[in-house]
Amino acid sequence: MTGHTDRSEERRILELFIGATAAELNHLLLNVDLDVLFGDVDDRVVGPDNLTALLELLCVKRAPELGLPVRAALITALQKGETPGLAERMVRALFLGLRGRELSEFKNLLDGRGNSHDLQQLLFHDVDDGSIRQDILTHIQREAAAAPSGENKVLSDIDDTFLANWKDTRYPPKTVYPGVLQFYRELDRGPGVIPGREGDLTFISARPQDPLGLIEDRTLATLREHGVSSAVMLSGAFTHLLGNSRIATMKFENFSRYLQLYPEYGFVFTGDSGQGDVAFGERMLTEHPESVRAVFIHDVVETPESVRMTWRAKRIFFFDTYIGAAVEAFEVGVIARDGVARVARAAREDLERVPFTSDSQRQSRVAELERDSRRAEAITGTPRAG
Repeated sequence: MTGHTDRSEERRILELFIGATAAELNHLLLNVDLDVLFGDVDDRVVGPDNLTALLELLCVKRAPELGLPVRAALITALQKGETPGLAERMVRALFLGLRGRELSEFKNLLDGRGNSHDLQQLLFHDVDDGSIRQDILTHIQREAAAAPSGENKVLSDIDDTFLANWKDTRYPPKTVYPGVLQFYRELDRGPGVIPGREGDLTFISARPQDPLGLIEDRTLATLREHGVSSAVMLSGAFTHLLGNSRIATMKFENFSRYLQLYPEYGFVFTGDSGQGDVAFGERMLTEHPESVRAVFIHDVVETPESVRMTWRAKRIFFFDTYIGAAVEAFEVGVIARDGVARVARAAREDLERVPFTSDSQRQSRVAELERDSRRAEAITGTPRAG
C-alpha cells in the first residue's frame, strides 16, 4: 500500500484477505487504515474491478465472520467523503446481515463515534439511493418488532436544559444545572434493578448543522468539556433558528428520523419552557404515544401551577430543579427509586460549586433545591446528611 498500488499488488492484497482465518481477518481489519486501503485498490475501465471484489469479500462474503467493531470500522471508511453506489450497496449488505440485538448494538456503535458522522447522517444524508435507504429502514423496523430493547433513548435539549444559556438568568451564564448529569445517567440506567445499556443519551437541538459538521462537532466537544462523556447530536437548520414553532418543527423532523433508526426503543425527552420544547414534546406524545414515555420541561419562565397541572395530565412534567425532575421521572416509571436519591445527592453537591454573583441569587436556588429535596426524601426515605 506504500506508493502507487498496481494490479499485481492489489491482487496480492485480495489474496491475503481471502486466505486469512476469521481471527486473522478481524485483526487485519482493525489494524489497517481502511480509508487508505479503499483508496489504493481500484476498479479499472479496462481490467479487473479489484475494489468491487475487495468490498464484496469483506462486506458480503466474509461479513458473518467479522466482529461488530470491525463492521462498524468498515462503515466508517465507506462513509468518508463521497458515498457512490458501490459504497451504498455495501452499507446495505452490512446492515441486512445483522439481526435482533446484534443489529441494535451495531447501530449504537455507529452512533458512539463522537462526531457528526453518526447513524442519522449515514442513512439520511450519505446514502442517496432512496431504495437502498428504504431497504435498510425496513430491515430495522422488522428486527425491532421481533426484538424490542426494553430500554429508553434519552433525548435532551441543550440551552436552558443542560446549561443556562438563553432565557434563564437565575444562574450564572454557562452553568451546568445541578444534578442534570446524574439525571441523564438515571434515565439511561432505567427503572429496573439491572442497569440498562450505557450510552443512550442524544441531544436534539435547534443549533444548526453545517455541511461539514463543524458546528455539531464543536458542540459535542463542548458537551464533553462539561462532563458529557458520550452522546449523539441531532442538529437543526439555519432556516429554523427563528420562532418557537419552527424550532419545534425542526426538532420533530429530527425525532421522526431518529425513531425510524431506533424503533425498538422507547423515548424520554427533557427540554425547557423557553424555546418551543413544550410544543415539540406535545407533538411527540400525540403522534407517537406508544414510543414516548414522558416529557420533562425545565421551567425558565415561571409557568403557573394550574398550567403545569394541565400539561401533567398529558405526561409533560414541568420542574424547577433536577431533584424535582427525578421525582417526576420516578412517579412516571422511567427511573428507579435509588436513582432519585442519587440525583438529589448530586444536585446538592453541584449547587455548592456554582459561582453565584449574589447571596440572594444563591439563596433562591438553595430554597428551590431544599423544597424538592423534601419531596425526594418522601420517596426514598433517606434524610439528607447533616
